[in-house]
Amino acid sequence: MRILLFTGKGGVGKSTVSAGTAAMSAARGRRTLVLSTDAAHSLADAFDLASAREGGALGSDPVEVAEDLYVQHVDAQRRFEQSWAEVQGYLLSVLDTIGVDRIAAEELTILPGAEEVFALLELRRMANSGEWDTIVVDCAPTAETLRLLALPEALGWYLDRILPVQRKMVKALKPVLTKAAGVPMPGDSVFDALVRLHGELTEVRALLSGPQSSVRIVLTPERVVLAEARRSWTTLSLYGYRVDGVLANRIFPAGGSDDWRAGWVKAQDDVLGDVGASFEGLPVWRSYYRPTEPVGVTDLRETAEAAYASVDGVDPLAVPETPAPFRTEPGTDPGTTVVHLALPGLARWVERDQVQLGRNGDELAITVGAYRRLLTLPAALARMSVTGARVEDGELRVTFSRPSTDTESE
Repeated sequence: MRILLFTGKGGVGKSTVSAGTAAMSAARGRRTLVLSTDAAHSLADAFDLASAREGGALGSDPVEVAEDLYVQHVDAQRRFEQSWAEVQGYLLSVLDTIGVDRIAAEELTILPGAEEVFALLELRRMANSGEWDTIVVDCAPTAETLRLLALPEALGWYLDRILPVQRKMVKALKPVLTKAAGVPMPGDSVFDALVRLHGELTEVRALLSGPQSSVRIVLTPERVVLAEARRSWTTLSLYGYRVDGVLANRIFPAGGSDDWRAGWVKAQDDVLGDVGASFEGLPVWRSYYRPTEPVGVTDLRETAEAAYASVDGVDPLAVPETPAPFRTEPGTDPGTTVVHLALPGLARWVERDQVQLGRNGDELAITVGAYRRLLTLPAALARMSVTGARVEDGELRVTFSRPSTDTESE
């Protein structure tokens, strides 16, 4: 199974590219599902599904729009009720006790970013079903996608370290706390719901960071858009997700004698040169403006096929050979191990002193600009000490050394 995620700055045409890639996959005989994690999804419009726009067929279950091609808009409310009902029920009881209006309380207890989170849970369910050869995900704009993909690891840190302590304290002191505080304390069902949600999101992370999954960045040839795309590549790598290519969309074709158009062609060519330099080592596919807007399965497929044909020798549906952003290998000195974390394009948007490293027990805190990742170390590394770190060749390289007693015993 192949999983492709498309992200980029808002308005660059992610939905069109996602839908076109899915249509191309289905045309090759691969059973394909395309779904959106964007609350403002427009897949129905891209496929020209009038009945769906009018509240008809397209919804919580995959709908076939062409042979081997299925489209799904995730029913966030249904997934919310399945995964968050116990927690919401407890929060509602607390707010009711302190006199908050019921309607206002329901709004306050909705998980922030719920639609995107539950779309990922639906992606997990679909991937585990074994029904699909290709799953294409039309992601939310870049900032929302980065927060979303960082969520499973961040939530895991809380649940692994804080929740067990809180659960034991509440169980032991529940009668006293309830009487003293005057509000109900959470029961086992609330904690169980949080643990279940964490487990599901952990599976999502393993799925999306695995070798069969990759992210593609969609951009338009504009300086501001390119700058955000560079940051996205670095940050996605920081969180452990593979980026296997870039698609430059809405390019003006050369030709004609119109000065206005010639000006745009020249400006875009300049930016496209920087795109190639910024994403060295990745294929950069080009999608040109067509005489008409690509709407419907046939137009979308033809647009995608033309874009992917712009780079020779790369199968856009093949499992990428891109190495995992995080890897370990033996160091040059005895008893040492070097952790490599890819941070491509780092020098273009962040100063070296904005890359910071911290160690707390079995956690390595890595900060790049405004983004931070708490990386839980494998047991073998957790027993070792950090003895060096440097940024080199687009990587953060951290050297771990065994205690001298361990080295000498060998």
